[in-house]
Amino acid sequence: MAAALPFCELHLHIEGTLEPPTIFALAAEQGRALPYAAPEELAARYEFANLPSFLELYYENMGVLRSEHDFAVLADAYFARAHRAGVAHVELFVDPQAHSERGVTERTVLRGLQRAIDDAGARFGISAGIIACVLRDRPVDEAERMLDAVLAAAGETGAPLLGIGLDSAELGFPPHRFAGVFDRAAEAGLHRVAHAGEEGPADYVREALDTLGAERIDHGIRVLEDPELVARLVRERIPLTVCPLSNVRLRVVDRIEELPFRELLDAGLLVTVNSDDPAYFGGYLDDNLAAVQGAFGLADDELSRLARNSVEASFAPEARKRELLGRLP
Repeated sequence: MAAALPFCELHLHIEGTLEPPTIFALAAEQGRALPYAAPEELAARYEFANLPSFLELYYENMGVLRSEHDFAVLADAYFARAHRAGVAHVELFVDPQAHSERGVTERTVLRGLQRAIDDAGARFGISAGIIACVLRDRPVDEAERMLDAVLAAAGETGAPLLGIGLDSAELGFPPHRFAGVFDRAAEAGLHRVAHAGEEGPADYVREALDTLGAERIDHGIRVLEDPELVARLVRERIPLTVCPLSNVRLRVVDRIEELPFRELLDAGLLVTVNSDDPAYFGGYLDDNLAAVQGAFGLADDELSRLARNSVEASFAPEARKRELLGRLP
């Protein structure tokens, strides 16, 4: 049933869709040698002990993303796969700081993604926008410069910049450090989201709400440690963008059955299912939905609820939301 429902994917790092064959294809176009003999050798490294061990390879592989063409190729491949998964609307995370430090401008990144977004709308009817994420383990002044650059680039190119996010290594990097950056983003009309409560404690979720003005919490599975916080999230209808296969591959839980997915749903939280970095974590949106359906015995009405949650939690225009909701049973 899930494939027939219109889902919105709200926690998707576009760099995390960089499949080994795409890495090899882009490297070949660039005349660049890779330290692997074949895509299969690279894929064999996709086993991680924790988030930092993943991020090391994640940033290394980004070296093939250099031009508008490269970012368009990357996103085109994702959109084709997302269409097969039943995705109707996507809000792409991108990490401009990870590219600007390599000399790749924010304009290059946004323009390449814009090309793919325009094509996805024409080919698949998928609507999409971009959320530029702050790397929380980098200096605050660097995040300030990134915000200025992406706002300028979006104004110049017309790229659909929806919001600002907070990602990368969570432990030791509390949300409040970037309150000023998020305040400025809000003044510029951007939505605000933040990774919190995955590796870090439930209190990071509260901090993201109170100091960043976060409208969605990415991951957030540790909120159950704080009943008062759960009650607030339910009352204020703050969505959680849960990424089941990611949580398993990064050893947040050892098995998907240990994920508190059923508890989150039963608490009345606005839970959504997403794929995070699907090239690295073993599955796209449909794979994640199949995994939670199998592990937790979700009924058809619960899958419909997850689809409805994803539409409600999105930053899509109201007309688009109404259209998607109209396609739900």
